[in-house]
Amino acid sequence: MKKTVKDFDLKGKKVIIRCDLNVPMTDNVIDDDTRIKASVRTIKYCLNCGAKVILLSHLGKVKTEKDKKTNSLYPVSIRLSKYLNREVYFCPETTGPKVIEMVNELEDGDVLLIENTRFEDLDGKKESNCDSKLAKFWSSLGDIFINDAYGSCHRDHASVTGIPQYLPSGLGFLTQKEVKKIDNILDSNTHPFVVILGGKKVDDKIVLIEKLLECCDKLIIGGAMSFTFLKVLGYNTGKSIVSEEHLDFCKRMLDKYQDKIVLPKDFVVLDKEEVITKKIEDFTSEDIGYDIGDKTVKLFIKEFEDAKRVVINGPMGMFEDSRFAIGTKKILKALDKNKIKVLVGGGDTASAVNNLGFEDSFYHVSTGGGATMKYLEERKLVGIEVIDNEKA
Repeated sequence: MKKTVKDFDLKGKKVIIRCDLNVPMTDNVIDDDTRIKASVRTIKYCLNCGAKVILLSHLGKVKTEKDKKTNSLYPVSIRLSKYLNREVYFCPETTGPKVIEMVNELEDGDVLLIENTRFEDLDGKKESNCDSKLAKFWSSLGDIFINDAYGSCHRDHASVTGIPQYLPSGLGFLTQKEVKKIDNILDSNTHPFVVILGGKKVDDKIVLIEKLLECCDKLIIGGAMSFTFLKVLGYNTGKSIVSEEHLDFCKRMLDKYQDKIVLPKDFVVLDKEEVITKKIEDFTSEDIGYDIGDKTVKLFIKEFEDAKRVVINGPMGMFEDSRFAIGTKKILKALDKNKIKVLVGGGDTASAVNNLGFEDSFYHVSTGGGATMKYLEERKLVGIEVIDNEKA
C-alpha cells in the first residue's frame, strides 16, 4: 500500500501538492472548473492540519512564448480562492529567487500556487523530460510531497515523478479515490461486462482495446474510431477519419473477437448543410459521419441493457455541436435509466457527461482520461509507483 496524506504530521510543514488544475479555458476564462473542485479536499485537509501549502500543476501545452499568455494558472488561483475561502497567493515564476522568496514568506495556513510547470518545457522540455535539476529545485521548496494529480499520474514529469525521489511522499484523496473506484469496476466478477469506446482515434487505444477484449463480454465501438473497423469490413467510409496504419490491427481484432465487437449501422451526416441519417452501406466517397444514427443507438442499447458494469470512454459523435450530440446523449440516458454501474473514463467523455446533464448519474466520472486509459491497460501508473510505500 502507498502512503497517503493522512500518514504525515503536517503541522508547520511546507507541503507540496501536485494537483491537476489543467482546466479548459477560453481567452483566460475558465470553461469548466471540475478539476479545481476535485482538488479542494486534499488542500483543505493540509490547511486544517496547519501546513503551508505549495501547489504545482500544468495547464495545456506550452511550446512557444506565445503559449504562456493563454496558459497561465493565474485565473485558476482566483477560482481556487473562492472554493478555499481564503486568498491563494500566485507566483508568476516557476523557478528562481522569486519562487524561493514567496515560499519563505508563507505562514501556517497559507496557500501558494506556482505558475504552470510546463513553462519549463520552453527550455529543453525540462518538465516533460523529468529534468533532475528542476525536480531538485521544486523539492527544495517543501518538506513533504503529495500527489493528488491523478490526471497526470501516467506522465513521467519532473513535477510528478521527479520530486518524490527527493522528498517523503504520499497520495492525496482524489488519486486514492480514482484508483479505488477503477479497481472496484475491474475486480468485480459481475457479468455482462460491457465496454463502450468512442472518440476519434484508434491509435491511442490499441493496447486498451486488446486488453479489454480479453475480459469484457461486449465491446461497443462508436464515434469516429469505428470507421477504421468498418473499412476493414469493406464499407465505403467516405471522408470520415480512418487510421490507415491500424487497419491490420482492427482486422486481427475482428477476426479474433467477431462475437464481441459491435459496430454502428448508421450515421448522421451533412448533405449540403442538411442533417440527415445514412446507413453505412449507403455512404458515398464524400460523406463524413458526425454522430451515430437511431438504428445504431437502438442496437447499442440492446447490447448493454442487461449489463452489470460498463466502462465508457469517448463520445459517440462530435457532441460539442448540438446537432451531433444526440447519439451520445441517448446512450448516456439509457445507461442512467437502466441503473448500470458505469465508469466514465475522463477526458472528452467526462466533458460530454457534464455538458449533457449527467454529472451525478454514474458510479464514477474520472477526472483523468489518459491516466484512466493507462490504468485500465496496465493496472499501474508511474506517478503512483514512485510514491513511498507504507511500512509493513
